[in-house]
Amino acid sequence: MIEIKNLHKSFGNKEVLKGINLDIETGETIVIIGRSGCGKSVLIKHIVGLLEPDEGYVKVEGKIVSDLNEKELYQLRKKFGFLFQGAALFDSMTVEENVGLALAESENKYSPKEIHNIVEEKLSVVDLSGIHKLKPAELSGGMKKRVGLARALITNPDYILYDEPTTGLDPIMSDSIDIMIKNLAEKLNVTSIVVTHDMYSVKNVADKVAMIHDGIIYFVGTPDELLKEKDTVIVDFIKRTGV
Repeated sequence: MIEIKNLHKSFGNKEVLKGINLDIETGETIVIIGRSGCGKSVLIKHIVGLLEPDEGYVKVEGKIVSDLNEKELYQLRKKFGFLFQGAALFDSMTVEENVGLALAESENKYSPKEIHNIVEEKLSVVDLSGIHKLKPAELSGGMKKRVGLARALITNPDYILYDEPTTGLDPIMSDSIDIMIKNLAEKLNVTSIVVTHDMYSVKNVADKVAMIHDGIIYFVGTPDELLKEKDTVIVDFIKRTGV
């Protein structure tokens, strides 16, 4: 479980988070929505300890993230997989090298054969078997996203963070990524945190939706409850998405 209590964060004179309160239950898929610049990415960076709060805390499995020392933080981050917005693949590396990077640098000293076998297993999970020798330049946008997802899965994380997973994809590929997120959550029983402004993804994958507005959690509920809301801020946001 992840508990976020009274989380504040400012950058210079700009206060981005103004007292975020949110509980993320183990095994659920929560989608965090809000306008660009509202603090969605800032929030998830606090969850994995990339940023420290000015006030309040994030607690993961009972431990306050900002109180952890370097070794403890390293151990905590091993529980997380992260799918970056642009997949963030290294152009000079093959798919296998990209996906297996965490294993190659692991203190567990995996052999090349072990890494190859685990990479192939994770690529099969995202329906990309047999592409391990390709370079990112040879992949479509959707394939890059799925390779990034395979890399996020390589350490068998308990939590997966998705930063705008459908950005830049056509509707058909967006739907396939949404289906994959939903299937992985059910198959692997991972806790999934999806940051997006795509209301179609919200409807497709979310167990729960949290909306950030003006630095706070403005709404928490199911996708159906969100779409039935009459609040003008929420209605305006949904209209802007084109849903």
